[in-house]
Amino acid sequence: MFSVVMAEAGSSDLWTWWTQFVSGLLSWETLQYVVAFLSIFGFIMTSAVILILLERKVMGWMQDRLGPIHTGPWGLLQTVADVGKLLLKEDIHVVKSDKLMFLLAPSVFLAPVMASWAVIPFSPYIRLPFTALATGIVFYVAMSSIDVVGVIMAGWSSNNKYSLIGGLRSAAQMISYELPLVLSLVSVVMLTSVLAKDGIGTVSLWDIQQYQDTWTKTGNGVLDFLFQGFTPWSWFFLVQPLMLMIYYICGLAETNRSPFDLPEAESELVAGYVTEYSGMRWALFYLGEYGNMTIVSAIASYLFLGGFSGPGVGFLTGLGNIWWGLLGNILALVYFVLKIYLLCTVFIWVRTTLPRLRADQLMQFAWLILMPVTLCNIVLSGGIYLICNALGLSNLIYLIVLGVINWLSIGLFIWIVRRATVATTRRAQAPAIRAQRRASSVPALQLRDGVPSRVSELPAGSSVAGGGSH
Repeated sequence: MFSVVMAEAGSSDLWTWWTQFVSGLLSWETLQYVVAFLSIFGFIMTSAVILILLERKVMGWMQDRLGPIHTGPWGLLQTVADVGKLLLKEDIHVVKSDKLMFLLAPSVFLAPVMASWAVIPFSPYIRLPFTALATGIVFYVAMSSIDVVGVIMAGWSSNNKYSLIGGLRSAAQMISYELPLVLSLVSVVMLTSVLAKDGIGTVSLWDIQQYQDTWTKTGNGVLDFLFQGFTPWSWFFLVQPLMLMIYYICGLAETNRSPFDLPEAESELVAGYVTEYSGMRWALFYLGEYGNMTIVSAIASYLFLGGFSGPGVGFLTGLGNIWWGLLGNILALVYFVLKIYLLCTVFIWVRTTLPRLRADQLMQFAWLILMPVTLCNIVLSGGIYLICNALGLSNLIYLIVLGVINWLSIGLFIWIVRRATVATTRRAQAPAIRAQRRASSVPALQLRDGVPSRVSELPAGSSVAGGGSH
C-alpha cells in the first residue's frame, strides 16, 4: 500500500515537473532568449566579413586605390570568397609544438569575445533575459582580460621565437592598457551616481543608457516620436569627451590594432603569435580581433552615445502594440549597428593614418600619460561635484562645468602627447645623431671625380688598382 502511494506521488511530481518544463519552453522569455541568441551569434559571425570588406574599401578610398573590385559586383563578395578559401585550406600543425595548447588557443581567445555580448542589449527586446545585466561593465572588463590567455597560449605552444615574442608583447600591452581603460569607465559610473536619486550609481549598460534619456512627454506627436528615449544633448560624451577618447585609444591597444599592433608586427615578427597558424584556426584569431572591435564600439555606444536610442524607438515600443513594438525594435537594431560600424570606421581611419609605435613609446604612453590623465579626471570630477554641492548648485550646472573643463582638457591632452612623442623620438634618435656628428668631425680626404686627390701624385705609368708598371 505504501509503495502504491509513493508511486502515485512520484508520478504526480513528475507530471508537475514536465508541465512546468513545457510551459517554460513555450514562454515569452524562452522565445526572447532564442531570438537574442540567434541575433547575437549571427552578428558576431557576419560582422568580421563585413568589417574586413569595409576596411579594404575605406583604406582603398583613403589611399587613392580601388580596393576589391573583381569578385562579385563592386567586389562585394571578396570576403565571402576568402571565407571559402579558409574553410578549404589545410590545417598545418607544428611538429614539436605543445599540441593541446596549440589547438585550444584560438577557442580560448574567441570565447570571451562571444561571452561579452551576453550583457549588451541590441534593442528593448533583443537581449538575453536570463543574464545578470546589472553587472554589465564588470562582466565586460572581466571577459576582456581573458583574451590575453589565448594569445600567450598561441605564442608559447607554437615553439617559435617570433610567436613567443608576439605573445609576450601582447600580454604586456593588454595588461598595461587594461588599467586606463577601466579608469576611463569609472567617470561614467560617477556620472550615474550624480544623476541617481538615491546617489547610488550603476554599472548596468541598460541603466546607463536610461540616464542619457531626459525627455518628458509633451503631448506633441512629432516631438514625442523624435525625442522620446532619444536626447543626444544629454549623451555622456558631451560631459566626458576626454574619457571617450582615452577609452577608444585603450580599445585600439586591447584589440592589437594599428598603431598598437606590435604583437603581430609583420616587419619584425612575420605574423607574431599567429605565425604558425593556418586555415580556420588562423581565421578564428581574426574573427576574435574584429569581434573585439565591435565590442569596444558597442560599449562606447552605450556609455557615451546613448546605446540603441534613436528617433522613433522609445515612442513605438511604448505604444503597447506588438507590431509597432516590432518596428521599434527593428529601428533600435538598425541604430545600434550603425553606431557600431561608424565607430569601427574610426579604427580603420586610425590604421590608415598613423604609423606603428615603438615598444618604448607604447609603454610610456600607457603608464606615463593615460594612467595619470584618467586618475586626474576622476579626482577632478569628484572635486567639482563637491564644490558645486557645497555652493548649492544644481546637477545641471555641475555637468556643464565638468563638460567645459573636459573639452578644454582635450587640447591639453593633445599637447602633452605631442610633446611626449617629440621627446621620445629625439631620445631614440640620439645615439645615431651622436655617431653622425662624431663621423662628421673627422676630416675626410678631398675627392676629385670620385678618386682621392693624391692618386694624381702617383708615378707615371702606375696603375691605381695594381700599382705596377705597364
